[in-house]
Amino acid sequence: MARQVRLAVRLAASPWLLALGVLTAVRLLMAALLPLSPDEAYYWIWSVHLQAGYFDHPPMVAYWIRAGTMLCGTSAFGVRLLGPLAAAAGSLLLWDAGERLFPNRHAGVTAAALFNATLITGVGSVLMTPDTPLIFFWTASIAATARWLGSRDDRWWLAIGVAAGAALLSKYTGLLLVAAIGLWLLTGRPRRLTLRSPWPWLGLVLAAAVFAPDVYWNAAHHWVSYFKQGGRVTMFDAAHAAQYFAELLIGQIGLATPLVFFLAALGLWRLRRVGGDAASLLLWLVLLPGGVFVEHVLSGRVEPNWPAIMFMPACLAAATLAQPVLQKWLRPALGLGFACTLAVYAQALAAPFPIPAARDPAALQLAGWPELLQPLGVLKPAFITSNDYTTLAELAWTGPPGVPIIAFGTRWHDLSLAVVNGGGSGLSVSRYPAADCALPLSTSTRMLARKRGADPALRYYVCDVNAPPDAVRLPHP
Repeated sequence: MARQVRLAVRLAASPWLLALGVLTAVRLLMAALLPLSPDEAYYWIWSVHLQAGYFDHPPMVAYWIRAGTMLCGTSAFGVRLLGPLAAAAGSLLLWDAGERLFPNRHAGVTAAALFNATLITGVGSVLMTPDTPLIFFWTASIAATARWLGSRDDRWWLAIGVAAGAALLSKYTGLLLVAAIGLWLLTGRPRRLTLRSPWPWLGLVLAAAVFAPDVYWNAAHHWVSYFKQGGRVTMFDAAHAAQYFAELLIGQIGLATPLVFFLAALGLWRLRRVGGDAASLLLWLVLLPGGVFVEHVLSGRVEPNWPAIMFMPACLAAATLAQPVLQKWLRPALGLGFACTLAVYAQALAAPFPIPAARDPAALQLAGWPELLQPLGVLKPAFITSNDYTTLAELAWTGPPGVPIIAFGTRWHDLSLAVVNGGGSGLSVSRYPAADCALPLSTSTRMLARKRGADPALRYYVCDVNAPPDAVRLPHP
């Protein structure tokens, strides 16, 4: 017992754990200080109406937000609480995976440090989106797989299955995790023998059981979210494929930060020649999702955050590089990565860099919502609505007190919200010109700007409208 206590104290005092604690505290502070983004407000609405599925995604992000707001109240901090905590726990899991996949090389601490230096972690852990639980459960599955590889204790397949199912219940790209592990097992003869055991199949059954509520919900709602996400793949677009690929590549270099991206690419190239179960696992976890996203750019744009699932195994690959390479590049990569994250934090809080608000991602998402909505409250409309769901969600979160925020369309009806009774004259806030206000009986139009200080970020058109017959009322904090 005394030995275990001494070990715990030594671990708690280790520099990298202390650094992780400081990082987590900074992220929690940012989670409290920054206003909620429109997407986060949208997922908060989900958390008020918990279901087994939603129009856009599976329900895990709503469960996490509900847990945070139950603990810390309905605030930006409550909505985001589990993000920084999950990033810290995920870092520990990544550390454990690295130590077990590549023992005696300090690969775990190197991978965890690199992953925390990326913008996908530094910024993504502060914001609460479906990627937040997805990354955590994906990392947990890698760590459980590493435990199985090190011990060959087949009971670890149950943990792998639960983590994979939870990843799938976070975002549908979790299916790529199940596929990557399955192909990894099939492509090595000794690993194929594992499939003669019932344990991997029990893990797969557990993954399906964890995900089953979303399937049931979709079956009862005409498979709406599966058609929504599956419908992203369209016809081959030769005219834009090169542009989309360039955007994808530049986006990943930016989110990884350039030197971390360089080390990850170098590590993956090296693993191609190393061989072995651990190297093969990481390659499948990167190359399968990467291949899917590259295929997707042939027909449409890939959002920069989608490939975030590749960052954890890529950082593990970087941690396997030869010591001379790491000694030369690791500290510069970490320094640049954390400097980029601090710059993003500073810009979001105080805008010290002279970037026009209309070109600043932080301002475009976060700035000026209360000031935009204040004049609308003075008009005392019967309701406020929008034809853009993210604008609607932000209206519900920060809208004028006492003014109902109403919504219409399939996206909102699946939430079983209260139907609006009665009509009255209201306002529609739209990001598009009056001709595209897309609500009936528009009679007049105003224009407002959402600003950071005096610098306009986005302009909005405000139309007089009557309530559509299928409108529902959104919750307000």
